[in-house]
Amino acid sequence: MTLDGDMYVRPGAGRQSEEQGSEQDGQRPNSKTELSRIEDAAERFLAALGVDLTTPGTVGTARRMARAYSELLTPIPFSATTFPNKEGYSELVLERRIPFTALCEHHFLPFSGHAYLGYLPAECVIGLSKLTRLVQFLARCPQVQERLTQQIADWLYERLRPRGVGVVVVAEHQCVAIRGVRASGTTTVTSALHGDLRTDWGQRREFFQLTGAVT
Repeated sequence: MTLDGDMYVRPGAGRQSEEQGSEQDGQRPNSKTELSRIEDAAERFLAALGVDLTTPGTVGTARRMARAYSELLTPIPFSATTFPNKEGYSELVLERRIPFTALCEHHFLPFSGHAYLGYLPAECVIGLSKLTRLVQFLARCPQVQERLTQQIADWLYERLRPRGVGVVVVAEHQCVAIRGVRASGTTTVTSALHGDLRTDWGQRREFFQLTGAVT
Protein backbone atom coordinates (compact mmCIF):
# COMPACT_ATOMS: atom_id res chain seq x y z
CA MET A 1 0.00 0.00 0.00
CA THR A 2 1.49 3.31 -1.03
CA LEU A 3 0.74 7.02 -0.91
CA ASP A 4 0.18 8.62 -4.30
CA GLY A 5 -0.46 12.30 -3.64
CA ASP A 6 -3.62 12.31 -1.52
CA MET A 7 -4.75 8.95 -2.91
CA TYR A 8 -3.98 5.77 -1.04
CA VAL A 9 -3.66 2.86 -3.45
CA ARG A 10 -2.54 -0.73 -3.66
CA PRO A 11 0.77 -1.10 -5.55
CA GLY A 12 0.07 -1.92 -9.18
CA ALA A 13 -3.63 -1.08 -8.94
CA GLY A 14 -3.31 2.24 -10.76
CA ARG A 15 -5.04 5.49 -9.88
CA GLN A 16 -8.76 5.31 -9.35
CA SER A 17 -11.04 7.99 -8.00
CA GLU A 18 -12.73 7.56 -4.66
CA GLU A 19 -16.09 7.67 -6.41
CA GLN A 20 -15.01 4.86 -8.74
CA GLY A 21 -13.76 2.85 -5.79
CA SER A 22 -17.10 3.25 -4.04
CA GLU A 23 -19.22 2.48 -7.08
CA GLN A 24 -17.14 -0.50 -8.13
CA ASP A 25 -16.93 -2.19 -4.74
CA GLY A 26 -16.92 -5.88 -5.53
CA GLN A 27 -15.11 -5.36 -8.87
CA ARG A 28 -11.42 -5.99 -8.32
CA PRO A 29 -8.71 -4.17 -10.27
CA ASN A 30 -6.93 -7.52 -10.85
CA SER A 31 -6.46 -8.40 -14.52
CA LYS A 32 -8.11 -11.48 -16.01
CA THR A 33 -4.66 -13.04 -16.22
CA GLU A 34 -4.10 -12.55 -12.48
CA LEU A 35 -7.49 -14.00 -11.63
CA SER A 36 -6.85 -16.96 -13.91
CA ARG A 37 -3.57 -17.68 -12.13
CA ILE A 38 -5.27 -17.44 -8.73
CA GLU A 39 -8.06 -19.75 -9.93
CA ASP A 40 -5.53 -22.32 -11.17
CA ALA A 41 -3.74 -22.22 -7.82
CA ALA A 42 -7.04 -22.56 -5.94
CA GLU A 43 -8.00 -25.56 -8.06
CA ARG A 44 -4.68 -27.28 -7.31
CA PHE A 45 -5.04 -26.46 -3.61
CA LEU A 46 -8.55 -27.90 -3.40
CA ALA A 47 -7.57 -30.98 -5.38
CA ALA A 48 -4.66 -31.58 -3.00
CA LEU A 49 -7.16 -31.54 -0.13
CA GLY A 50 -9.16 -34.24 -1.89
CA VAL A 51 -12.08 -32.02 -2.89
CA ASP A 52 -14.09 -33.34 -5.85
CA LEU A 53 -14.34 -30.35 -8.20
CA THR A 54 -16.70 -32.03 -10.69
CA THR A 55 -19.94 -31.94 -8.69
CA PRO A 56 -22.63 -29.35 -9.48
CA GLY A 57 -21.81 -27.52 -6.26
CA THR A 58 -18.03 -27.44 -6.67
CA VAL A 59 -17.47 -27.07 -10.41
CA GLY A 60 -17.08 -23.29 -10.03
CA THR A 61 -15.62 -23.27 -6.52
CA ALA A 62 -12.04 -22.49 -7.55
CA ARG A 63 -13.22 -19.48 -9.56
CA ARG A 64 -15.39 -18.20 -6.72
CA MET A 65 -12.57 -18.78 -4.24
CA ALA A 66 -10.16 -16.79 -6.43
CA ARG A 67 -12.56 -13.85 -6.64
CA ALA A 68 -13.33 -13.95 -2.92
CA TYR A 69 -9.68 -13.87 -1.85
CA SER A 70 -8.90 -11.24 -4.46
CA GLU A 71 -11.63 -9.05 -2.99
CA LEU A 72 -10.43 -9.56 0.57
CA LEU A 73 -6.88 -8.63 -0.42
CA THR A 74 -7.58 -5.62 -2.66
CA PRO A 75 -7.85 -2.28 -0.81
CA ILE A 76 -10.28 0.27 -2.24
CA PRO A 77 -8.43 3.56 -2.94
CA PHE A 78 -9.60 6.65 -1.08
CA SER A 79 -8.75 10.33 -0.82
CA ALA A 80 -7.95 11.64 2.65
CA THR A 81 -10.19 14.71 2.65
CA THR A 82 -9.43 17.14 5.47
CA PHE A 83 -10.87 20.55 6.36
CA PRO A 84 -9.51 23.50 8.37
CA ASN A 85 -10.72 23.50 11.96
CA LYS A 86 -11.98 27.08 11.66
CA GLU A 87 -14.31 26.81 14.66
CA GLY A 88 -11.46 25.71 16.88
CA TYR A 89 -13.25 22.54 17.98
CA SER A 90 -11.07 21.00 20.69
CA GLU A 91 -13.06 18.09 22.11
CA LEU A 92 -12.96 14.45 21.16
CA VAL A 93 -14.15 13.31 17.73
CA LEU A 94 -15.15 9.66 17.95
CA GLU A 95 -16.36 7.21 15.30
CA ARG A 96 -17.70 3.98 16.78
CA ARG A 97 -18.36 0.46 15.50
CA ILE A 98 -16.68 0.72 12.10
CA PRO A 99 -17.10 -2.79 10.63
CA PHE A 100 -14.23 -4.61 8.99
CA THR A 101 -13.03 -8.05 7.92
CA ALA A 102 -9.39 -8.97 7.42
CA LEU A 103 -7.42 -12.13 6.70
CA CYS A 104 -5.13 -13.34 9.47
CA GLU A 105 -1.69 -13.76 7.90
CA HIS A 106 -0.96 -16.81 10.08
CA HIS A 107 -3.75 -19.13 8.88
CA PHE A 108 -5.40 -17.05 6.13
CA LEU A 109 -8.72 -17.29 7.94
CA PRO A 110 -10.78 -14.14 8.46
CA PHE A 111 -11.16 -12.10 11.60
CA SER A 112 -14.04 -9.65 11.80
CA GLY A 113 -15.17 -6.98 14.18
CA HIS A 114 -15.42 -3.26 14.80
CA ALA A 115 -12.97 -0.39 15.15
CA TYR A 116 -13.40 2.68 17.35
CA LEU A 117 -11.44 5.75 16.24
CA GLY A 118 -11.05 8.99 18.18
CA TYR A 119 -8.88 12.06 17.91
CA LEU A 120 -8.47 15.50 19.49
CA PRO A 121 -8.36 17.97 16.57
CA ALA A 122 -5.72 20.64 16.17
CA GLU A 123 -5.64 22.62 12.91
CA CYS A 124 -7.76 20.30 10.77
CA VAL A 125 -10.53 17.70 10.87
CA ILE A 126 -11.06 14.73 8.55
CA GLY A 127 -14.24 13.80 6.70
CA LEU A 128 -16.05 11.24 8.85
CA SER A 129 -16.51 8.73 6.02
CA LYS A 130 -12.73 8.69 5.56
CA LEU A 131 -12.35 7.05 8.98
CA THR A 132 -14.36 4.08 7.75
CA ARG A 133 -12.46 4.02 4.44
CA LEU A 134 -9.16 4.08 6.32
CA VAL A 135 -10.06 1.05 8.43
CA GLN A 136 -11.34 -0.94 5.47
CA PHE A 137 -8.32 0.03 3.36
CA LEU A 138 -5.79 -1.15 5.95
CA ALA A 139 -7.78 -4.32 6.65
CA ARG A 140 -7.60 -5.57 3.06
CA CYS A 141 -4.23 -7.27 3.22
CA PRO A 142 -2.73 -10.15 5.20
CA GLN A 143 -3.00 -8.74 8.72
CA VAL A 144 -2.75 -9.28 12.44
CA GLN A 145 -5.02 -7.32 14.75
CA GLU A 146 -2.20 -5.73 16.72
CA ARG A 147 -0.57 -4.28 13.60
CA LEU A 148 -3.89 -3.14 12.13
CA THR A 149 -4.68 -1.22 15.32
CA GLN A 150 -1.27 0.46 15.36
CA GLN A 151 -1.37 1.31 11.65
CA ILE A 152 -4.71 3.09 12.02
CA ALA A 153 -3.48 5.13 14.99
CA ASP A 154 -0.15 5.99 13.33
CA TRP A 155 -1.88 7.09 10.10
CA LEU A 156 -4.24 9.42 11.93
CA TYR A 157 -1.49 10.89 14.10
CA GLU A 158 0.92 11.46 11.23
CA ARG A 159 -1.66 12.71 8.73
CA LEU A 160 -3.87 14.96 10.89
CA ARG A 161 -1.27 16.17 13.39
CA PRO A 162 -3.94 16.16 16.12
CA ARG A 163 -3.36 16.65 19.84
CA GLY A 164 -4.18 13.01 20.44
CA VAL A 165 -5.36 9.78 18.79
CA GLY A 166 -7.01 6.68 20.20
CA VAL A 167 -7.97 3.43 18.45
CA VAL A 168 -9.70 0.35 19.84
CA VAL A 169 -10.32 -2.77 17.75
CA VAL A 170 -12.56 -5.63 18.88
CA ALA A 171 -12.66 -8.75 16.70
CA GLU A 172 -13.46 -12.46 16.58
CA HIS A 173 -10.83 -14.64 14.92
CA GLN A 174 -11.91 -17.70 12.97
CA CYS A 175 -8.49 -19.29 13.54
CA VAL A 176 -9.53 -19.43 17.21
CA ALA A 177 -13.22 -20.17 16.67
CA ILE A 178 -13.17 -23.04 14.15
CA ARG A 179 -9.79 -24.74 14.62
CA GLY A 180 -7.39 -25.56 17.42
CA VAL A 181 -9.11 -24.67 20.69
CA ARG A 182 -12.39 -23.96 18.82
CA ALA A 183 -13.33 -21.20 21.23
CA SER A 184 -16.29 -19.75 19.36
CA GLY A 185 -17.56 -16.39 20.61
CA THR A 186 -14.28 -15.16 22.11
CA THR A 187 -13.13 -11.69 21.13
CA THR A 188 -9.75 -9.98 21.07
CA VAL A 189 -9.38 -6.33 22.11
CA THR A 190 -6.42 -4.17 21.09
CA SER A 191 -5.74 -0.45 21.51
CA ALA A 192 -3.23 2.17 20.40
CA LEU A 193 -2.86 5.71 21.73
CA HIS A 194 -0.86 8.79 20.76
CA GLY A 195 -0.43 12.28 22.21
CA ASP A 196 -2.79 13.56 24.92
CA LEU A 197 -4.94 10.43 24.75
CA ARG A 198 -1.88 8.49 25.87
CA THR A 199 -0.43 10.88 28.46
CA ASP A 200 -3.45 12.75 29.87
CA TRP A 201 -5.29 10.32 32.14
CA GLY A 202 -8.51 12.35 32.05
CA GLN A 203 -8.61 12.39 28.25
CA ARG A 204 -7.61 8.74 28.16
CA ARG A 205 -10.43 7.75 30.51
CA GLU A 206 -12.99 9.77 28.55
CA PHE A 207 -11.94 8.10 25.30
CA PHE A 208 -12.32 4.57 26.63
CA GLN A 209 -15.63 5.42 28.32
CA LEU A 210 -17.11 6.96 25.19
CA THR A 211 -16.08 4.10 22.93
CA GLY A 212 -18.15 1.65 24.94
CA ALA A 213 -16.10 -1.01 23.16
CA VAL A 214 -15.70 -3.15 26.26
CA THR A 215 -18.44 -3.46 28.87
